[in-house]
Amino acid sequence: MTANSGLPNFRLEPATENDVPLILSFIRGLAEYERLLDQAVATEESLRQTLFGERRYAEVLIGYYENEPVAFALYFHNYSTFLGKPGLYLEDLFVKPHMRGKGIGKIILRHLARIAKERGCGRFEWWVLDWNEPSIAFYKSLGAVPMDEWTVFRVTGDALDKLAGDA
Repeated sequence: MTANSGLPNFRLEPATENDVPLILSFIRGLAEYERLLDQAVATEESLRQTLFGERRYAEVLIGYYENEPVAFALYFHNYSTFLGKPGLYLEDLFVKPHMRGKGIGKIILRHLARIAKERGCGRFEWWVLDWNEPSIAFYKSLGAVPMDEWTVFRVTGDALDKLAGDA
């Protein structure tokens, strides 16, 4: 699929299993940008199983500029009980530093918004780190609204084991 983007020589393609090493490199690039590289423990094998295995948990788009992979987005469906509809959740969006400011992030977000509409989703949402002011300003310029009244909770590692009754 070629995005009708207004940026010549840019296209978006669904990732394939052959893209797993590239996806992992994008994940590590994002983790480094977000100052969370120590938390990026995904492996090619875990990505292969969860993105392209028997049960696929997420989808990935790769953005190419002049045939060079320069961006990626990983997304999946969630569900709103209040709306009674699925939603589209953007887990990761990353544009390589040398390609920022060219409109690639906006192209990808518009494409994902179209996917959400085509699939009957009532929402399209994502998280952004509080310190990431450039991204926050960018998202607000697109009409995105911060959900300040919500607090995210997470259970991982030993706490997840304990909650599941495995500890």
